[in-house]
Amino acid sequence: MSFTQLETFIYEKIAETKLPGLSAAIVKEGEVIWSRGFGYRDAERGLAATPHSLYSIGSISKSFTVAAIMQLAEQGKLSVDDPIEKFMPFPIQPGGEKVRVWHLMSHTSGIPALAYAEAVIGHAIGAEPNWFPIATGEDVLTFMQDVGSWVLNKPGERWFYLNEGYMLLGLIVEKLSGQRFEDYVRQHILEPLGMTRSFYDRADVEKDPDVAVPYVNWAEQGRVPSQYPWGGIAAAGGILSSALDLAKYITMYLKNGQPILAAESVKAMSTPRIQRPLENTLFGEEGYGYGLMMKSDFLGHQVIGHGGSVGVSTAQILYIPTQQLGIAILTNGSGYATGNFALYGLALALGKDPEQLSYVRRERQLKELEGIYATYKNTMRWEVKRAGDFLMATEKDKYSSNTQMFIPESLDGTTRRFYQLMDGVKIPAEFRINGDQIDLISERYLLRRTGK
Repeated sequence: MSFTQLETFIYEKIAETKLPGLSAAIVKEGEVIWSRGFGYRDAERGLAATPHSLYSIGSISKSFTVAAIMQLAEQGKLSVDDPIEKFMPFPIQPGGEKVRVWHLMSHTSGIPALAYAEAVIGHAIGAEPNWFPIATGEDVLTFMQDVGSWVLNKPGERWFYLNEGYMLLGLIVEKLSGQRFEDYVRQHILEPLGMTRSFYDRADVEKDPDVAVPYVNWAEQGRVPSQYPWGGIAAAGGILSSALDLAKYITMYLKNGQPILAAESVKAMSTPRIQRPLENTLFGEEGYGYGLMMKSDFLGHQVIGHGGSVGVSTAQILYIPTQQLGIAILTNGSGYATGNFALYGLALALGKDPEQLSYVRRERQLKELEGIYATYKNTMRWEVKRAGDFLMATEKDKYSSNTQMFIPESLDGTTRRFYQLMDGVKIPAEFRINGDQIDLISERYLLRRTGK
């Protein structure tokens, strides 16, 4: 199978969003059927990204933490229904009920995100001045001691993504195994899977010859070399890995856990425990199991996986059990969504046209409308650019700048309808396409595209 279309799409999007580099791999029935690096793992030294390049995988690490918990459960050392207070002082009881291990694994503790990881990562990459001395699960537990008044729901009622909960899971692994969490995962998960280039520790990473430089990819500052966040997020997001190592990890799930987990554990991890609070999802309902997310209907298939980001690196794994198919995407910056890259690749591997995916069509339809628009005799000019799911029109003169947001209502056909909100009033706008000519009708103005 040719993946030229995927390669073209990836190249287009990393150029458009100024991502430094990307590495990817697709696995089918236990074999890597395509892998490649794009752009630079180190732009300053001119070193190309490869399928072996190391990147932070962020929250994909959570599924490794759950795998460790499930191994201990298989050994009878814990039950996922055990209350957290069995393993550590944990006075938090949302609604008077105990938080259990499975609540932390499924992000259903009732505790809203406390943003400890965001603060730790932000400080590490130089984006956040505040300093939180959080290096271990014990530090997280101390950090959380006053959180009782912040709980919003009883355990199991609502999905609140909680990085703190995963650090507590790592602490449980340490208490029951007698090993440092990172050493347990290396010995019982990474090594048995042959993931010899997947690491938690900076010393191990710095000895590797093929490490992607992490970049702060902010539009205001340009591409700035940074550093990965070391320590403080191990069980929540601390692994660095490669696309080819993650292909081995995906293959484990496609083989029902062999050789590190029982099939029943994989089934438990990939069974939705709670629906994510999303409306109008593109690919059916989205649920969360234990350290894994599920889309219920992607081209007729359930897709399972997880994403991750530490600000200077993003990652995504997705797999389709019924097709024995999976994909891993890693980048050393923030730009185009890694999940969208992954879905595009899966669609192509399924023999479908990924250009017909709803998010791809929407991006194309919005991008087509970008350009410079002007009124009669050029009396007024707007620059229209796509901003995510919206269009932004900016009018500038010597003394001021005015930006308006256009929210799409209908993007199909040659008349594409939008609206603006002004002082709480909904004002319709539309773009009319007639061959190469595009007109914008907004409130009392008619503007015609004069260039790109």
